[in-house]
Amino acid sequence: MSAQNSDLYQLLVNHFGGQENTAKALQVKQPAVSSWVRGNKNMSELVAIRAQVATKGEFKAIDLCPSLKGSLEKLTA
Repeated sequence: MSAQNSDLYQLLVNHFGGQENTAKALQVKQPAVSSWVRGNKNMSELVAIRAQVATKGEFKAIDLCPSLKGSLEKLTA
């Protein structure tokens, strides 16, 4: 996972005002949020879409979940 993603995840956490608030908004547990920020795991496609909706598009699912980029490129090709 790139440092860029963990930085983006930290910006998302800042948007919601902390890891607990982020977890609640995205319907996940706080340790999942922590693992994104620390760079241990990537966000899933479903959670990335939730984040895009919850932030009214301020954070894009395709940026939060790199695997979506390949999937969307296949759909639009």
